Amino acid sequence: QVQLVESGGGLVQAGGSLRLSCAASGSIFKINVMGWYRQAPGKQRDLVATITSGGSTNYADSVSGRFTISRDNAKNTVYLQMNSLKPEDTAVYYCNAGIVTSRWAREYDGWGPGTQVTVSS
Repeated sequence: QVQLVESGGGLVQAGGSLRLSCAASGSIFKINVMGWYRQAPGKQRDLVATITSGGSTNYADSVSGRFTISRDNAKNTVYLQMNSLKPEDTAVYYCNAGIVTSRWAREYDGWGPGTQVTVSS
């Protein structure tokens, strides 16, 4: 069983920065794509950014140039550096990972419980 735990959320003023972390622990053979998603009240969960095990990244247009995703494969951890934050970035941020638990296992989608990010104007 694999657990994903996010940290680093909080309250920040517009223009400020936050850094989110998500660590995966448990029976892990490998992790393929890792990513961050967010969900604002009353809205669907949307992609923020993803990163492959080789370091290729993809960003939503709304955060491109302001957010940076990175990962430490040795620590099974993914990060999201968020700069120039805007009130519209307010949401619960969820960590996602494509997890393989053994050489013979199929990949499954793991999710963290989420961390709240609130940006005040």
